[in-house]
Amino acid sequence: MFQSISGRLMMGAIVSTIAIASSNASAQEKIPGEYLVKYKTNSFSTMMSLKSTPSLKIMDHHQIGQIMKVKLTPAQEAVALASILRDPNVEYVVPNIKLRTMLHSVSSTDLATLAPQDQWANKITKVEEAWAKAGNRGSRNVKVAVIDTGVDYTHASLKSNMITGYDFRDSDADPMDLTSAQNPGHGTHCAGSVGGSAIDGGIAGASADVSIMPLRFLGADGSGDLNNGIKAIDHAIAQGAQIISASWGATVPRAQAQPLIDAVQRASDAGVIMIMAAANDGRNNDKTEVFPTNAQFDNTISVAASDSSDKKASFSNYGVATVHVAAPGVDILSTLPKNKYGKLSGTSMATPLVSGIAAFLKAQDSSLTGAQIRAILQHTGAKTQIEVACNCRVDMLAATEAVLAKKMFITPAAASLATGESKQFSATYAKGALSYSVADANIGEIDATGKFTAKADGQTTITVTDASGATSTSLPIRVGQTSNPGGPGGPGGDCPLGDEMMCQIICGIMPDAPWCEGGGGGGGLPGLPELPF
Repeated sequence: MFQSISGRLMMGAIVSTIAIASSNASAQEKIPGEYLVKYKTNSFSTMMSLKSTPSLKIMDHHQIGQIMKVKLTPAQEAVALASILRDPNVEYVVPNIKLRTMLHSVSSTDLATLAPQDQWANKITKVEEAWAKAGNRGSRNVKVAVIDTGVDYTHASLKSNMITGYDFRDSDADPMDLTSAQNPGHGTHCAGSVGGSAIDGGIAGASADVSIMPLRFLGADGSGDLNNGIKAIDHAIAQGAQIISASWGATVPRAQAQPLIDAVQRASDAGVIMIMAAANDGRNNDKTEVFPTNAQFDNTISVAASDSSDKKASFSNYGVATVHVAAPGVDILSTLPKNKYGKLSGTSMATPLVSGIAAFLKAQDSSLTGAQIRAILQHTGAKTQIEVACNCRVDMLAATEAVLAKKMFITPAAASLATGESKQFSATYAKGALSYSVADANIGEIDATGKFTAKADGQTTITVTDASGATSTSLPIRVGQTSNPGGPGGPGGDCPLGDEMMCQIICGIMPDAPWCEGGGGGGGLPGLPELPF
C-alpha cells in the first residue's frame, strides 16, 4: 500500500567520520556583556529604567517572554547589574548564553551504495508496520516545529511536507540550513527523521505525511543564543505547532536557564508537546542540569540515544528521574542539504524520531496530550537496560496498536518523587468510574481521585481499574530517587549570573541581593567593601 524504503538513495556524497566535540553542549558559554532581563508586568517602565542605566544598550525586546536583551560595558558591568536588579519590576537577570546542537558525530559512506537496512532506526521501531496498521503515514494536519540550524526546504525528500518558517538568527523569513565543518546540515537531518516523505526512494521519517515548520536560530557553527531560542519556542506556539523538536541545549545551572524553562512551560501550558535531547556527555541528568531537556512539565519528553543492539549509546546522557525514553541515535541515516543524505549520531538524532512518532500518534488521535503520548511510549516501549524512566526504547507499532485499540492506560506511566510529594494519576480510554490501588502502601498512598502521595523511599506501582473491569498498572513509581543536580554543570549555588566573582561584587554594592549571605536581608559577603552607588 505504501512506497517501500527499498528504493534508491540518490545524489550521494562521501563524508568521513568526524567527532563533533564542540557541539555536545557540555558547558555554558556566556556571550560577553549580554544579559536577559525578565520584567514582571510593566514593559514601558522597565524600558525607561534600563535606558537610564549607565553604559547599557537595549538590543532586543521579546514581549511574549517579557524579556529584554541588554548589552553592558565591561567597566560598568557590576554597577549596571546592581541598578537593574534594584528595579522592583525586574524579576531576574541572567547572562545570554550559547546553545548548541546535540550532535555527537558524522559517519557515512558513498550514499549511492547504501541499502534499505541502513535506515535501521525505522526498522527497529517498526515504522512501516505502524503505517500499515493505521492505514496512513500520518497527517498534514499535524504541525511539527523543528527548531534548529534551519532546514533545506527544497530537499526532494522534504519539500512536500514543508510549511512557512522563520529565521531568528538573521531575522528574516528564510530558514535555510547553512552548512560548515561544525554543521553538516543538522536541522535538515532532524527534519528528515521527523517527516522525510520517501519520495523517489528517499528517506522516510516516522511521520512521512506531516507539516514541518522550520525555525532557525542556530547558525552554521551549530550554535545560537538563548534569547533567539526562546523567541523560536514562542513563535512555534503562536503559529499553532502541536509538537516542538529540540535537539540542542546547554549544561547550565537552573538559575541561569530560567527564561528557557519559562518558555518550555509556556509551550506545555499551551498543550504543545516539546521533545528534547538528553545531551551527549554520558552523564546522569538526575545529577547534572541540562536545559531545555531538564525542564520537566506535563507535555515534555526527554530522549536518550540507543544503538542497534538496544544498548545506551556510549555518549548519551541518561537518568531515571529526568529522561523519559530512549530512541535510536547512532548512525542514523537521514536528509542533508542539497539533496544529499548522511549518517549522524547523537541524542539530536533520537529526538526527531520520537517527534515523528508523536506526530504520527497525534494523527491517529488528535486529542492525545504530551503526557499521554509519553505514557503510551513508556507503556509500549521495548524493554532495555537503558537508565531512563521506563528502561525502554520506543516501539512505534506497539504504540500505534495501543492507540487504535483505545486500550486503557494509566498516566503517568512512570514517575520519580520526593517523600511528601504528590502526583495526580489518571486513565485514558477508560470506561466509567475508576478505582486506584497502590502495590506497597508503605511507599505511598493514593486516594479515590488518583492523587498519590509519597510516604517513604522505595518504589511501588499503581493500578487503575475502570467500570468495565479493564486494568492498567504503572511502571515503577520511585520515591526518593529524584533529580538532585550538583557537581560540574549543576547549580552548586544561587548566583544566576554565571560568574561568582561578579555576584560577590554585587553583594558589596547591594547586600540584599537574593544570593548574598543572609539572602534578601542584607549582610553581604565578608571581606568585600561597600561600593558607592
